[in-house]
Amino acid sequence: MAVIGRVLEAQGFRVGMLAQPDWQSAEPFTALGQPNLFFGVTAGNMDSMINHYTADRKRRNDDAYTPVTSRETP
Repeated sequence: MAVIGRVLEAQGFRVGMLAQPDWQSAEPFTALGQPNLFFGVTAGNMDSMINHYTADRKRRNDDAYTPVTSRETP
């Protein structure tokens, strides 16, 4: 999504991106207004299941990409 956003910006389009919005609320999505071209959704920089474990296959204690308040403990 970031590459597509940069290409559209270079062509003169306005681009809005929401990094990890509260998906249970419509407010973050409506704050940007109605899109002229499209509304894109992507999985992100790392798969959530892979992010649960370290390279040593140990369960992670923290998530560098998610705020502490939104992470649920298993």
